[in-house]
Amino acid sequence: MPMKALSPTSTAIIIHSHHHSVNHHRWFLSLPPRPHLTRSIPKPHNLKLTFITRAADSSTSQPPAAAVAAGKAIVPDDGFSITKLSFGVIGLGVGISLLSYGFGAYFNILPGSEWSAIMLTYGFPLAIIGMALKYAELKPVPCLTYSDAESLRETCATPILKQVKSDVTRYRYGDEQHLDEALKRIFQYGLGGGIPRRSAPILQMIREEVTEDGKYSLVLVFEAKALQLSDFEQRQAKFTSFFGPGITAEIGKGENDLYEVRLISNTTSTASAS
Repeated sequence: MPMKALSPTSTAIIIHSHHHSVNHHRWFLSLPPRPHLTRSIPKPHNLKLTFITRAADSSTSQPPAAAVAAGKAIVPDDGFSITKLSFGVIGLGVGISLLSYGFGAYFNILPGSEWSAIMLTYGFPLAIIGMALKYAELKPVPCLTYSDAESLRETCATPILKQVKSDVTRYRYGDEQHLDEALKRIFQYGLGGGIPRRSAPILQMIREEVTEDGKYSLVLVFEAKALQLSDFEQRQAKFTSFFGPGITAEIGKGENDLYEVRLISNTTSTASAS
């Protein structure tokens, strides 16, 4: 198409781009001052923009094996243990699988019709037991272990502290909550000077850490929306006597409605070595 000549003092690039249905592009470029000169530039090659992304610097990413908090490494709890398995889920899964295959084989949808009666016979009670266990299941609470506390656990933690950690970090069945018997005696549900059972604290997590003077400590973190710090402090001696001997209980206030009961072992690494 004809184009009006550009003035000698103007410098401009005019680009006309059409829809993909148009199979050509036409660029008009102003040239140095030559009166009455118009030039049409042929169709240029298609231009492509290539974006090259760089991988993030590994030095800025978090270490995959352990996180660092308060200057101490956290030991990941990624080891396999039978206590981490839910028997309710296992029983329910096996029972339903046997029932499903048994019915399929019985109606000749699946092979093995001669085994259908056995699969139905065992599948039904396994499914019932699995459902019952799943209903009565109490999930384990998370455990945060620092590396320095892990090295002291075997030598400094009392047998009761080791048992408490083992009990609350595995699946339990039939209990209303973790440490139910201990809390019942310490807070005296429904008795004079006690608290209502509906106000009972609920264990949320535990921590294994080392105190400033180098002692092993197991911290119980409770949620208690209906209680105050004074309700825990006035029962500090009961925590000490119930989880003793050989420990000292300290009470602290966490964020929101969380309260911490720190069970500190009186056994030091020096005493255990001697």
